[in-house]
Amino acid sequence: MGVVRVEIRKFDGSAHRAYPAVLLGRDEYGTWLGIPSGTVSDSGKVYEIPGVVLVPHTGWWTAMFNAAPRNTSVYCDITTPATWHDSTVVVTDLDLDVRKIRETGEVQLVDEDEFAAHRAKFNYPDEVVHEARAAAQWLLDAVTSAREPFATHYHPWLAHVCPTAPTPTSSSR
Repeated sequence: MGVVRVEIRKFDGSAHRAYPAVLLGRDEYGTWLGIPSGTVSDSGKVYEIPGVVLVPHTGWWTAMFNAAPRNTSVYCDITTPATWHDSTVVVTDLDLDVRKIRETGEVQLVDEDEFAAHRAKFNYPDEVVHEARAAAQWLLDAVTSAREPFATHYHPWLAHVCPTAPTPTSSSR
């Protein structure tokens, strides 16, 4: 297992956030990265609750699966498709997010106001707007209907960084 640098940028190319992650592996859904408890981002933020990030092979999104007690079990960022440069993965954050609330199971689309503001500020091209909205709708449907990898498939990956995470026998890698 190696270390991968995750860089998330804004549409103008400026840094949004960056952090190191542990390369856990790859499967049919994409590349799985672990964020162990105690991971420190470039801005000094400490990730106290572990999680795993899925960078899909293709798609305008990334997903973070969080261990309890974090209030969101699934948090998807709408992004440009990921690009890999050696051991660094780069995405551009497009503001829209889809999240699943752990306690209630409610799935929400959030930050539409931020998307609208940045669309105007950065002059998002029509294609980017279309792809971002399509990805958000796809994620809303997939997370709400518990399609994999958003149901249980991520549990064994999460167990790599959080030994108390559930590992259902129905999950496979």
